[in-house]
Amino acid sequence: MNGFKLTTLLALSASALTLAACGSAEVASPGEGDFGGGGGGTTPTTPPVTPGTPAADCPTGFADVGVVAAGTLRACQLPTTITGNLVVPLRAGTVYAISGRTQVGTDMGADAAAPVAGSQQGILTIQAGVRIYGSGGSDYLLVNRGSQIFAEGTATNPIIFTSRNNIDGATTENSQGQWGGVVIAGRAPTAVCPVGVTAPNIACVGQVEGTSANYGGNSTSDNSGRLRYVQIRYSGFEISPNNELQALTLAGVGNGTTVEYVQAYNSSDDGIEIFGGTVNLSHIVINGADDDGLDTDTGWRGGAQFGIITQRPTAVTNGSRGFEWSAAPSGTTFYAQPKVSNFTLVGRNAAVAADALLTLNTGTQPTIINSVVTNPSTSAAACLDIDDAQTVANNPVFRSVYFSCSRPYENDSNVNAAATEAVFISATNVNNTAAGTSTMTAPAGATLTAQSLAFINGANENAVTVTNAPAVYSWFQTVTYIGAVRNATDTWFQGWTCGLQAGSTC
Repeated sequence: MNGFKLTTLLALSASALTLAACGSAEVASPGEGDFGGGGGGTTPTTPPVTPGTPAADCPTGFADVGVVAAGTLRACQLPTTITGNLVVPLRAGTVYAISGRTQVGTDMGADAAAPVAGSQQGILTIQAGVRIYGSGGSDYLLVNRGSQIFAEGTATNPIIFTSRNNIDGATTENSQGQWGGVVIAGRAPTAVCPVGVTAPNIACVGQVEGTSANYGGNSTSDNSGRLRYVQIRYSGFEISPNNELQALTLAGVGNGTTVEYVQAYNSSDDGIEIFGGTVNLSHIVINGADDDGLDTDTGWRGGAQFGIITQRPTAVTNGSRGFEWSAAPSGTTFYAQPKVSNFTLVGRNAAVAADALLTLNTGTQPTIINSVVTNPSTSAAACLDIDDAQTVANNPVFRSVYFSCSRPYENDSNVNAAATEAVFISATNVNNTAAGTSTMTAPAGATLTAQSLAFINGANENAVTVTNAPAVYSWFQTVTYIGAVRNATDTWFQGWTCGLQAGSTC
């Protein structure tokens, strides 16, 4: 969907809790001051709890809102506005809740060197293994410009953002849209500019879809914190047409921010949507999104490497894509320049009409290398749809990309299949293959779930000559294979994700 007509229909909670700030050695962004590196604050002592019984109380700074999960867990609610430093500790018998718009800090404005008068910084640190839930569509976590989140799980103990129903054991593989999601707003450049202003410019500021929060600014290297080993389950909520919350929204987020080993599972809208900014992403899993997997708008100029996207067997609408990349509002010349390496996109295993797995429009200037796009032969979806002439004129880069779809190219009314094919196989786009079948396999020892297909390379994928990734984008790592997963022994996606393989439930 397009994120240019954004309205706010969510109300800010009337209550706010201000916590004392704690300093540390890490500085977030120029002009933002000294406010933490994820280790600040005091972790409350955890009282001993017998397994299966709720904790007796909540940590200081959290509201006790009763018990959940059939009385086995104490629910401790985060304050609606977090300023200073708040640590969410892992405690036996404890789960955490958000209610309504739960924000970290207040908006400090677009200029990192001149914060808005009266604004307040916040830093939220979430310990490995913590679970945080929302109960409805208006419950979401927002990190405002100038503040940070440090949610750092581990490969064996991820942090989980989910729904109340999931905590209560009342979700299935078809559940979705049960709470809002996670939103991070930063001060990196965007293409949303006033008339007569050209990006990048401090005046180029947008409003985050589904919220009243602003994003964008003048700091390419803006630092909104770190997300590592994080699951976001059953999220996404439509506030109004074309105005939705996704699992993870990154709006104007700078490349000082770390986003790696993040899963979006069963979002009722997009898995991850990026509005402008320069943030880079690594080791991403998006499965079960009802709309797009990775959606970009308003001039994102970052990269992503190592990603698995598998579509739901069915979707509410036909507008479900693996990538849906838009550049910016009409008339801009600040085109999006998304760069992707080592992704595997797997279409739904059903003969239903759908938009192409790769859909590029509104003047996007993309680079896609070392990647695999595949659909079962019964699927009606094409691999690639270039949706407008400006995107063609921007000379999209495809190198070492393997297509395995019954229709490689969409015969779009703006750019027909022949013109799309000409872009894909042009003289500057090398080592590309558009085949009719794929030999991808299931992970070792696993069978495929209803929501996924194989994503580990077979013989055809392994035959593709690899492009030198760092030569294309210096942030990329050097690789010797295309696609997200080299072979059955490459298991970076295991342990911290759910719902990808049979027996792996969320």
